Amino acid sequence: MAVVVGWLLLQTLNVKPWVSQRSVATVDGDGALQLPTVKVGLWVFLAVATSLFALLISAYHMRMMETDWIRLPLPKVLWLNTAVLVLSSVAMHWTQAAARRGQIDGVRTGLIAAGVFAFSFLAGQLWAWQQMDASGYFLTANPAYSFFYLLTAVHGLHLLGGLWVWGRTTVKVLRGVEVAKVRLSVELCTLYWHYLLLVWLVLFAVLLQTHT
Repeated sequence: MAVVVGWLLLQTLNVKPWVSQRSVATVDGDGALQLPTVKVGLWVFLAVATSLFALLISAYHMRMMETDWIRLPLPKVLWLNTAVLVLSSVAMHWTQAAARRGQIDGVRTGLIAAGVFAFSFLAGQLWAWQQMDASGYFLTANPAYSFFYLLTAVHGLHLLGGLWVWGRTTVKVLRGVEVAKVRLSVELCTLYWHYLLLVWLVLFAVLLQTHT
């Protein structure tokens, strides 16, 4: 994952503009692949992230079989957090549609809304942690609690990474750049937001199966 992230940063920060805008092409002809290198890198990163979450979920289910496992009490705020993340994904999808239409005002509004909802989701996750801790469900009290903190933390870190890219894109829009110069960034953020929503829905469903 570190290698993939480093490669993505090189593509967006440390290369010449005419190189970063170049598309990946295989061979000339009908079967040519025309994709920006950053988009290809994002798909590779999503594949790696999917493998990571799949391994964590598999470890979660295997650990449940042990006799010391305790049924997990889930904070009700997780339902609210899920709804907020759905709204964030919807806002980002709306932003992408505005970017395709060339509506800079819509892009600006959509990015701000998506960011507010995303930060609200992270704040809600921290609130859920605080509720767990206040109820005596500490990180090291039981493997079930440890997995809860681990799964939500890993997902939150992935969202923070997306917010870093979102922040760079939003700053450009607020500075008045043309829509064409941020259209690809908005498209990549939208794909990433939808992916994180899907991952959270899967994680939430897994946690719901073992809660009290």
